[in-house]
Amino acid sequence: MSRIVIDEGRCKGCLLCTTVCPVTIIRQSRNMNAQGYKIVEVEPERSGECTGCTACAQMCPDLAIVVYRTRKGKEAA
Repeated sequence: MSRIVIDEGRCKGCLLCTTVCPVTIIRQSRNMNAQGYKIVEVEPERSGECTGCTACAQMCPDLAIVVYRTRKGKEAA
């Protein structure tokens, strides 16, 4: 299972990441960071749906997103 980690201090709430997520699990949060921006979050109930594509991290202009991809194990022959 891949996962997305958002650095709330760097996020400016531009929502660009939400436009490129193929499974639309990133949304604007009700929370604000110390700079007063409404940050984004991964929907908790859908966090397991992350494909690890890294589109959100690549789109983020503030480098606020890191994607941890799950390695696929070797299948038994």
